[in-house]
Amino acid sequence: MENQQPEQEGQINIELTEEIAEGIYANLAMIAHSNSEFIIDFIRLMPGVSKAKVKSRIILTPDHAKRLLTALRENIRKYEEAYGDINQIEEAFRFPTQFGGPIGEA
Repeated sequence: MENQQPEQEGQINIELTEEIAEGIYANLAMIAHSNSEFIIDFIRLMPGVSKAKVKSRIILTPDHAKRLLTALRENIRKYEEAYGDINQIEEAFRFPTQFGGPIGEA
């Protein structure tokens, strides 16, 4: 006999596989949009490598993109209340192509 709680109205049962739960590291995101969708590419830029790889692409409707923005703002506010301000560089942030490491050679 399984130990399950009855689902309450309005709740969604979300499955998180072990593979997805591990997550994917990205240190750069690029956002594009059309009249019907927002596309967010999560990219991993590695030191000394001139080619960055898109690790994940998420496509959202405009209303979901706005909900994501609201959720991010709220979570950043809670984070900063708990741990202090997140420091931002005032000038436009640019990843150096060498990322502080030596240039890779094969």
